[in-house]
Formats: sequence, C-alpha cells, structure tokens
Amino acid sequence: MHFDIVFHEKERIFHLYNEKISYLMRVMENEQLEHLYYGKRIHDREGFASLHEEAQRSQMSVCIPEPGSLSMQYATQEYPSYGTGDYRSPAFSILQENGSRVSDFRYRGYEIKKGKPSYLPLPMSYVEAEDEALTLDIFLVDAVSETELRLEYTLYRDYPVLCRNVCFTQMGAEKIHLEAALSMSVEFLDKDFTMLHLAGAWGRERYVKTRKLEMGIQSIQSLNGTCSGAEHNPFIALLRPDANEDQGKVYGFNLVYSGNFLSQVEVSTFDMTRVMLGIHPQNFSYCLSEGESFQSPEVVMAYSEDGLNGLSQVYHRFFKNRLMHGKYKNQERPILLNNWEATFFDFNEEKILHIAKKAKEVGAELFVLDDGWFGKRNDDYRGLGDWDANLEKLPQGIAGLSKKVEALGLKFGLWFEVEMVNMDSDLYRAHPDWMIATPGRFPSHARHQHVLDYSRKEVVDYIYGKMAKILRESSISYIKWDMNRPLTDVFSKSLAPDQQGEVFHRYVLGLYHLYNRLTTAFPSVLFESCASGGGRFDPGLLYYAPQTWTSDDTDAVERLKIQYGTSLVYPLSTMGAHVSIVPNHQTNRITPLATRGNVAYFGVFGYELDLADLTQAEKEIVKEQIAFYKKERSLIHQGNFYRLRSPFDSNQVVWSVVSQNRSRVILAQYKLLNEVNRAYDRVYLQGLNADALYEVDGKQFKGAELMLAGFSLSDASCGQPLNQEKLSCDFDSHIWVFEEVT
Repeated sequence: MHFDIVFHEKERIFHLYNEKISYLMRVMENEQLEHLYYGKRIHDREGFASLHEEAQRSQMSVCIPEPGSLSMQYATQEYPSYGTGDYRSPAFSILQENGSRVSDFRYRGYEIKKGKPSYLPLPMSYVEAEDEALTLDIFLVDAVSETELRLEYTLYRDYPVLCRNVCFTQMGAEKIHLEAALSMSVEFLDKDFTMLHLAGAWGRERYVKTRKLEMGIQSIQSLNGTCSGAEHNPFIALLRPDANEDQGKVYGFNLVYSGNFLSQVEVSTFDMTRVMLGIHPQNFSYCLSEGESFQSPEVVMAYSEDGLNGLSQVYHRFFKNRLMHGKYKNQERPILLNNWEATFFDFNEEKILHIAKKAKEVGAELFVLDDGWFGKRNDDYRGLGDWDANLEKLPQGIAGLSKKVEALGLKFGLWFEVEMVNMDSDLYRAHPDWMIATPGRFPSHARHQHVLDYSRKEVVDYIYGKMAKILRESSISYIKWDMNRPLTDVFSKSLAPDQQGEVFHRYVLGLYHLYNRLTTAFPSVLFESCASGGGRFDPGLLYYAPQTWTSDDTDAVERLKIQYGTSLVYPLSTMGAHVSIVPNHQTNRITPLATRGNVAYFGVFGYELDLADLTQAEKEIVKEQIAFYKKERSLIHQGNFYRLRSPFDSNQVVWSVVSQNRSRVILAQYKLLNEVNRAYDRVYLQGLNADALYEVDGKQFKGAELMLAGFSLSDASCGQPLNQEKLSCDFDSHIWVFEEVT
C-alpha cells in the first residue's frame, strides 16, 4: 500500500502520497514554502529538488541576500503573501497596529499525525478510523507581528482527495486584523486548462459553465452571505485539454462552507496558474488579540484521471462516506409528499389529514407540512419568528397533528424558516435589535422578511429552544429547513465597530452551532436544507443535512439541466427531487406524468401536488412510480452515476446508475422535443463488467457489447406510429433496467 507523508530533511521537501495522487512542497531558502507538484502519484525518492524552477529575470524582486536569486514573483508559492516581491493576489492579508500589511511567515516545524482533527461546529470531512488518513501540520511564524500560521493537509488512504485548511493564532500582545484568510492555494507552472464551474439563478441553479484559462483573473464568488444564492456554487474544476466526461485529468476544488466565498484562478504573464479558495475578503475582517485564533473552513481537493465522471464519483463517494454524517448518510430516505402546492397557506387539520390519507393510499412514506402552520402566518407578510402552532388551523397543535399522521402509517415532517423574521411578528416586537440592520439605514427586505442576527448567541439559543420544544413534544421525523433571502445591511448591534467585518462569518458559525445542537439532540430526525430552492447547496450544510431542496423549479424538463449540473459534485442521495403539478408553476409546461417521475427518480423522490386532482389512471401511475422507486432507490443512491449525454448540448439527455458490484444497471433517456424521421441512435454505457451477460426487456447483451457497440435508442415513430411502435411525443422518456444473468 502506497500511503504516507514523508519529509526529506536534506532537501526539506514534503511528499504526501497514496495510490492515486502525490503532493509535493519544499521549504525555500527564505524559509517560506514552495509548491512543487500536485497530480497523479509519483514514486517517492530523494532528488525532488529538480522540480524547483528558478531563473534570473529583468527587474525581479529578490527576497534573499546576494548572490541568491529567489524571487516570490516567479515562485510557485504554497500560501502566498503580497508585498515582499510577489505582485499577484495573496492568500491572506494581515493589518498590523502600525498600519503595515507586510508579512513574512517562516517555517518553524511540522507534525504528522494519524487521523484528522475536528473543528466543530465548523463542518469538515472526518475519519471513522485513525489509520485511514494522515494529517500534516506545517507551522510558520511571522516574527514581527508574533503571529503563527498553521497549514493543515489531510491525505486519505482510500480516496484521491487532499483536504486543506489554515489557522492563524496571535501569540503577541499586538492586536491584528485578518483582512483575508483563504483556505488554500495551489500553483501550476502552465495555464493549459479549462475552468468549469456551476452557475445560474433561482429556478436554474448549477448550470455547467466552462472557459479556457487566459492571463488575468478568472473567478466566481458569493457576497450575499449564503454561499451561493443559486448564482455560483463554491466549486471549480480545472480540466486538461483532452479531458471530457470519460477521460483525462481533472482537478476539483470544493469549499466546505455556507457563506461568502471566493474561488479564484489567476494566470500570470508567465503562464503560471494560481488557484485559491476560501472566505471572500470583501467585507471580511477578523480581530485577533493575544491567544486568539481564526480557523478557516476546509477545501476538499479531488483528482481524477478518468474525466468528469471520475471526479464526480470521487466526490460522491467521499461526501457520502466522510462528510455527511448521522443516521441517514447512507440510509434509504423516505418518499415524501409535501402539501405546499396543494394548499399554500390555506389549510386546516381536516384538509391536511385528507391529503395525508391520499398519500398513504399511493404508497408514500412521509407527509410534510409546509409553510403557514405557526403564528399568524396566513401570507408572506407576517408571522416568521413566532414558532408556536396556529391553533385556529391546528386545534391540537403540531403534537396532535403529527400523532394523527403517524396513526395513518406515515412519518411526519415539518417546515421551518428559522433564520428569518417578519417585522409583523411577536418576536420582532419583543426583540427588534435581533434583526440584522445597519443603524440609520433603511433595512432592505426580500419577500417581506428580514434576517435574524445569528452572530449573537442569545438569538441562536432562543431559536434552538423553540425548535427543540416542538421536536420533544411532537412525533417529527423530518425537518425542511428553508432560507428565503440573502443577507443585506449587515451589521450586528452586539459587536464593536472594529469587529463588524466578522458578522458574515459569525452568522455562518451561529447557523452551524444551531445545526450541531439540533442534530446532536435529535439524531433520528432527517434534516433537509433549502434556500429559495437550491440557493445554498454546499458541502457545509451537507455535513448536517444530508439532502437539499435542489430547486424550486419542479418542471421535469428544466430539472434535467439542474440535476445534471448538480451531479457533477453532489451525490444523487443529496438531491430532493419531486413530481409536481401540470401545467407547471414555473414554466406552464405540460409534461407527461411518466417523464416527471423518470426525472425525479434520480434524487430523493417525492411529490408536491394534490393527489385529489389526479385521475384514477394517474393515481395508478403514481403507485407504480412509488413501487419502482422503493425497489431501486438503494441502487440509485449507492451506485455509480454516469452522465452519458448532456442537456446543454443535445436534444437527448441520457444517464445511468451502475451498482457497486456491476450486476444491475438503470439507464434513463429523455427526449426534449420530438424529431421527424430521426437518425439511428446508440448510447455507449459505462462501468459495466465487460464479460458479464446482461438482460433487459427479454434481450441479452454482453457488457463489452453495451460499452463498445452501444445500446439502441433509435425511435422513428415521431408521432406517427408504424408497425405497432409506441407513440412518441415531446418530453418523452424511457427507463431500462439491466440485470446480470447468472
């Protein structure tokens, strides 16, 4: 087994390696760190100093005494600073009491230990046994400001994954202000990459975007306080020129964080590529007095030799097994029915129980009561913050309703939006200072609501008390945790003027504190995060909530792009995916019920509609869909997912899931628009056992045949069925299940 962290003392080179990857860096002549290599594993040896590049260049700033020629401007730095010869973007910035921002962090030593530390409530990946990972801590000190910097690297034995974070500790009497503290940096000597990221907006989250790297800065970011707000996901990938879905070298970088972030790639005029991820420096400042520390969130770096599908499968396995935690991380998730599109705010106990009975009849396992059950919440204008049941709607409260739903044979779930407050609420009237707002300024609102100040412990404690009381008194198995606006007018009345730059980060820490307390106290409750649909789909929340409301756009055709893009990083078991009403609320599109189900299967399946509006024939289809999903959900969630044809460049969307033992395969095809007299069409499956015999629809195929010669998707009917062919239509779909013949 090739798995170790080695320090070659003569050359002062660190080599982190497992079966798949190597990562090398060295201590330079000025006692700072130089990055040497990251990629496919290379054999460990003495002599890696040859990876260092150095040349005399005109007008370069030299940072060591003559006759030395080391320049930070042309060095591939491990954690770069600005102001001592490097004129590119830094990974950190420290404002000192004398006004200087110049730092010089020099090597002081290292420590290698088994396992991986935890920094809860800040979510990070973890180990289940000490021998499955090694952690390297490298310590550097700035002697003038008396600040210590710890660079932490965790290498996993069984994954091509390296996890990075940093920690600053102020050891001297002087107060410092961190103005930037990114979580990682890595440099490549060339720019021969394509950058891929996931971007969009409400209702079209995580579309796949690519651009070829050029000199200058290419970056994505969030400044709305909530990680992405649907605009940009905290993930980027760098692809070598020959890389595609199936082959080639791909580097992935994903920040485990739910607040403002920056993912930046800078190409110098010498074609050097610097990649950095972490908390966005805009509106960030963190005061550290003697003895105080700042811990950064984690970046999960992943590497694949097998293209984007390979990278996705690395992230899927790693997140399911070493990021998500708790009872449900690898457990089958219940099929739910949510009442929102059936009732909106207009409901009472009788109507809810009627919907729940219908859900039970078709085979659903969980009923979820959405918005409108608390306070005077009969519209968007009031009630948020008043987390007591509206007894006019629910005479026996949540406790009584939940027990009645359970008596029907269903689990009960409940909607919360506990980070928000309406000004028309008892909570705001009692504690107006708990709302985030800047003194003397108009408080911007979104959806008639404002944000509670989670940087304050008393606010988090209050919300925990209200939620915990309901959870203790009721029979609740699931919580849908919504968050329907970004942060604006950010100011905390509890912090000093020179600490206002801490509010964004302290807010996120408060959110994590609340999640941590609730998941610890109520380990049997399944949490699903939501932010105006999929606006906060990030690894940080996945640590606590193993599934996410993927998007408010429930149109099956639009969901193909959303689920396709999301699958680049996040497992199918994290994606809430529901069958909704037609005409669809977002697109006014009418999509066949079969296709709506065929799309929603590839996630955490459920329904968001009024079953009473369906015909008897449609109810029978729903029963069949639920029966299919119950049979196949373990394969869908635990198998290997392959994207075979993209909705971004094809009228056909095709993907598959292959079981871990390769004995069972689900292949799904989606046709967007019908075509007249279309050409022959074959899809080439992946991940099968080449020698195995597979059967589908009474026909048998060798695995090698399906992968090399392909499987026919040809369909010439185009609305005019010939020879008893099935009638084809717009938004058509088909699912095949292949089983190995033993």
